[in-house]
Amino acid sequence: MVQKRWIRGAVLSGVLVLPILTAGCSFFSQETGKSIDPPQVEVQDGLEGEEIGQADLQGQDTQMTVYLEDRNGYLAPIALQTTLGTNEVAAQKALEMMVENGAYANQLPEDFRAVIPQGTQIKKYTYDKEQKLAIVEFSEPFSSYNEQDERTIVEAITWTLTAMTGIEGVEIWYEGAKLTEMPVDAFPLDDALTRDIGINIETANGVNYAQSTPVTLYFSAQTLNDEQYYVPVTRLVDRSASPAQAAIEQLISGPLNTKELTSVILPDVEVKNIVQEGEVVTVDLQDEAYQAGQKLPAEMLQALVLSITETTGADSVQLKVNGETNIIDDADQSYSEPVSRPHHVNAIKS
Repeated sequence: MVQKRWIRGAVLSGVLVLPILTAGCSFFSQETGKSIDPPQVEVQDGLEGEEIGQADLQGQDTQMTVYLEDRNGYLAPIALQTTLGTNEVAAQKALEMMVENGAYANQLPEDFRAVIPQGTQIKKYTYDKEQKLAIVEFSEPFSSYNEQDERTIVEAITWTLTAMTGIEGVEIWYEGAKLTEMPVDAFPLDDALTRDIGINIETANGVNYAQSTPVTLYFSAQTLNDEQYYVPVTRLVDRSASPAQAAIEQLISGPLNTKELTSVILPDVEVKNIVQEGEVVTVDLQDEAYQAGQKLPAEMLQALVLSITETTGADSVQLKVNGETNIIDDADQSYSEPVSRPHHVNAIKS
């Protein structure tokens, strides 16, 4: 059953859509022939696990993912390049980078804004390894925000910290005391915050909250400088015994509002079969127009991997098209073996 925190304060923002380009098959629609680079993704095995301990990363250039609000009001993961100084903790620095007009404001890309209220300081950060829990205490300006921004702030903090390996839950403190609810609109904080709260929540037409299944989908958006980036959207759909299949079907159906987000796959693609064995989800898609050896759009394949791993919690995805695993994208990346979820996405220029 869906927890109340899924619903409280959830504003169904209009979902976005931009036209996408073809790679020569029916997976993508055709525009003018102009080439658009897919959002940048990076896999760095082991890095985020070290971010919790810090010792091996201090003084080194590294990437961390923070969740910022785009110009359309959607939270998106943004990979930022930074250097950890002596005694700096990566998780705490990530939160500091998310303070509006803070010390790192000039490192954030255009079209994105930090959502933690201006002037907020991270008074204390601790990590409970046994519970995989990040505990963060904010200073007094943390309560200075508009009611409609409360859920966005909660989602941004939760998804930023849980992007780091080893962190599964988040506990928020304020001026020396653990909060049981957010200070403005009373978003519940009685339990540790996890990614189960969703992000950029929306509801499919006709769905009953109490009989729903959440699936997180990755669509494409575009900055004013024509840079593509992924936006995660948690959609409540009719209850399903297979969240993975529900996620792909919703990904195929595309955004609910076609103004700002772009669908990454056309609706004539069908889901032939989905099987999860351990940490690997195998997805077989059916498309009559696809020809063996044809290169598929990297943006589509990456969005599939992100959506499936986010929804199922699996580590990797084995993709098939018409039963074939010999898949190559238009960046010459092979998908013949299971593909792991990238640690960092959306390396947008600042």
